[in-house]
Amino acid sequence: MGIRLCSAAFAAAISLAPLAAHAQSMDLPVKAPPSNGLPGTGYPFGSGDPVQSWLGMVSATQAAQPSWMTPLVTVTPRLEQEFRFDAYSQQNASATSPNGNGQHLDNYGGPGGARIEFIPAYDWEVIVAPPPYETASGPKGTAAGWGDWPAFLVKYRFISANAQNGDYIVTAFLQESTALGTLGKISTNVDVLQPTLAFGKGWGDFDIQMTLSEQFPVGGLAAGGNPASVNMTNFGDPFLWNTTFQYHFLQYFWPELEVNYEYWPNGEHQGLSQVLLTPGIIFGRFKIGQDTPTRPINLILGVGYQVAVTPNPVIQNNLVATIRVTF
Repeated sequence: MGIRLCSAAFAAAISLAPLAAHAQSMDLPVKAPPSNGLPGTGYPFGSGDPVQSWLGMVSATQAAQPSWMTPLVTVTPRLEQEFRFDAYSQQNASATSPNGNGQHLDNYGGPGGARIEFIPAYDWEVIVAPPPYETASGPKGTAAGWGDWPAFLVKYRFISANAQNGDYIVTAFLQESTALGTLGKISTNVDVLQPTLAFGKGWGDFDIQMTLSEQFPVGGLAAGGNPASVNMTNFGDPFLWNTTFQYHFLQYFWPELEVNYEYWPNGEHQGLSQVLLTPGIIFGRFKIGQDTPTRPINLILGVGYQVAVTPNPVIQNNLVATIRVTF
């Protein structure tokens, strides 16, 4: 049922894209009309220098959406353009618990990798990344190597409005991750597609950002003593629901609380649901470079701590840190 609902919602959202894109044009901020570009955005693009034309388009895209901060774990529905590097230090539940293996994982690059996020066209974002480097230690032994490769994530924004016009956004994602087969519980040994619907709404300095997604195995590796088909079955098609409650004060401070829910409808964790709470704070946006005519260059830093609040979890706790540079 979860697979059918998630797939149907994603397909319906994609089918509404043309209508939503038209509706979004009503939400653009009112500025002096440019000689070219989108009417009313104040950011001309479409002619002249190609780099400045592209940056003008990026600025117009972001001017038509909320200006919240990207959370630590939840993927924001906003369209971003930045270099980003995350680091995780994750402790799995004890090997004596029903769903734990006792392994400790250090991930340099985060689940999304040390990545670049860019806006190639109005309403679109693409994220590309190399595989993250991971180390593992614990009852299953020690290992080090490249984690599964988050090959790409594509976003399409259906509707949005900035703070002057309602402060909301609805976006769809599609992510693909390729298993590299690194031993020591570093790889899932499964290639995954993850469709996502994301929403957000702001009220002054407070906002809520939310994603609903499900991970579907589309291929597998024969590893860990199992054939590929068994690894795919064990994966369990997990359903993920992330919600971030965020507040902004004194220009540079963005405290937040994330609720990270995961449910396995089948597989080796069939029937298990897990909730992690992630209190954290993000600092930024600090100007660090000379602006282009339309684009700021900013530094963003953040840190948070995940802790399981449900019994018999897979992950017990996790320290999360991030550094980003917007452009």
